Amino acid sequence: MTNPTSTTTPPGRAGRREWTALAVLMLPLLLVSMDVSVLYFAIPSISADLEPSGTQQLWIFDIYAFVLAGLLMTMGSLGDRIGRRRLLLIGAVAFGTASLIAAYANSAETLIAARAVLGIGGATLMPSTMALIRTMFTDPGQRAKAIGMWSGVMTAGIALGSVMSGVLVEYFWWGSVFLVNLPAMVLLLVLGPILLPESKAASPGRFDWLSVPLSMAAVLPVVYGLKEIPSEGWNVRYVVSITVGLLFAVLFVHRQRTTASPMISPALFRGRGFGPSVALNLISSFGMMGSAYFTTQYLQSVLGKSALEAALWALLPSVPIGAAAPLATSLVQKGVDRAHVVTAGFAIGAVGYALLAFTGTDSMALVLTACGVLAVGVVTVISQITDLAMSSAPLERAGSASSLMETGAEFGGALGMAVLGSIGTAVYRHEMPDAAPDAARETLGGALAVADRFPGLATAAREAFTSGMQGAAIAGAVLLVGAAGLAALTLRGVEVRKEVAEPEPEPEKSLA
Repeated sequence: MTNPTSTTTPPGRAGRREWTALAVLMLPLLLVSMDVSVLYFAIPSISADLEPSGTQQLWIFDIYAFVLAGLLMTMGSLGDRIGRRRLLLIGAVAFGTASLIAAYANSAETLIAARAVLGIGGATLMPSTMALIRTMFTDPGQRAKAIGMWSGVMTAGIALGSVMSGVLVEYFWWGSVFLVNLPAMVLLLVLGPILLPESKAASPGRFDWLSVPLSMAAVLPVVYGLKEIPSEGWNVRYVVSITVGLLFAVLFVHRQRTTASPMISPALFRGRGFGPSVALNLISSFGMMGSAYFTTQYLQSVLGKSALEAALWALLPSVPIGAAAPLATSLVQKGVDRAHVVTAGFAIGAVGYALLAFTGTDSMALVLTACGVLAVGVVTVISQITDLAMSSAPLERAGSASSLMETGAEFGGALGMAVLGSIGTAVYRHEMPDAAPDAARETLGGALAVADRFPGLATAAREAFTSGMQGAAIAGAVLLVGAAGLAALTLRGVEVRKEVAEPEPEPEKSLA
């Protein structure tokens, strides 16, 4: 029987219906990407209203992306079995419901829980959109254009999320940043069944339920430990947490290599460039999202810009990004070694972090310049390693390859905010005066909320936050310099193959 989603399907030209369906698919994709950054300018209002602790504030930021990253592979595999359109619509219901709960959350705990459910919904939406695009666009040229649009919407969504949050917080209350999800989800539920074709694998094999808890048990303990160590120190509890997570990671990899129907096929890593691309993609996302945690708060809480002003200023660093990816691609096509281009991209990103390390409490131009340089470097890297990863993977596993790259990007972004955010928080607490109230020592938002009652507290808190941002920037620069060396080493001599056919599978063996 022919697999309806196989990449060997004879190419055909997509028509108006497919392109209209693509526009429908952009709705959930845009919202999922926007929710990564939609709280950037809402955090001061949330801090004043819900009074979260420093750890709770980080979890409000991070839990969405952690859950999303942890479940992408699971939901991609589930969609192969029950149907990608069906999973997409189920996810739309979950995403809309969780958005309503988040909008009216009356405590930090409720908001964290709602953000977690949003992550579950987002994990059903992202792999479904890419899989449906692969089904609808069988012509290679049209598919490349559609995937390019998919990537553009993803990038635009992250930038638009912060701007939209600034506009909404300026004129409404912070919960409105979640309510905007509802009309789009309703539209998707109405138009999706009409325009989107159902798509699922003909013979996907059994769903490996054991891989689901193994993957989550590998990700969450490591993330928890890395979040807490920079701010709380090398407590035995956190070291044990990381160790446990790494042990489960080993078990997860072993499961994928030995089970008859793995969630992630080991065949993906037979291409020499795929494994390094996944790792470098994670690091690049770490660098990009780790800086965003500080710079958005800097514009609003340190410089005193309104939410709307800060959101609009934050758009400036995205201006040079449009030229970065085309220029990098042009250099590779003209014969420049891809390893050199990726290495240069990481080096440029490190320069951006180095500039950020020299900022003061009144350095808006320098901060925006640093963000622009960092973004150009990271986009240069992502454009090349994504192409390399998809070209290195067997064609029959292109959907799984895309899902794994998305997982790495989401995990890297969340980890960047967690680790660099924790470093910044640790420096902030160290720099704050001992006489400052407990709330002020937790977060900058907490300090500004009580600053009227304590002369000089606001100035001290802003200086402490800036010092924390400088410390995190130094760590980010060191990381990207290391990534440049890793790229030069692992990508040297790796060539892109136009087509890679997956070998015939060996006869399945019975496993206990």
